[in-house]
Amino acid sequence: MTAKARLEFRVRPERRARIEAAARLAEEPVSEFVRSAAEERADRMLREHDQQTRVPSAYFDELLAALDAPAVPDEALARGAERARHVVTRT
Repeated sequence: MTAKARLEFRVRPERRARIEAAARLAEEPVSEFVRSAAEERADRMLREHDQQTRVPSAYFDELLAALDAPAVPDEALARGAERARHVVTRT
């Protein structure tokens, strides 16, 4: 597929020189070097954004309150743990 959209931006001369030097090291045209670098960063940012879990602040406050509350013993869990002591052998 042929690229049809353009992006244009201005950079300071010293930064342009660094980008051009890096493109030469990569043996790529400057435009290809800059385009691929921008695409890689955009992909990384979008992946990081997708990995985050977002919840309403009220939900988050309730979660923190629940974690701060004293533990309430659960009888079924206690019985299961006691049973596991007799079934699981440790070496």
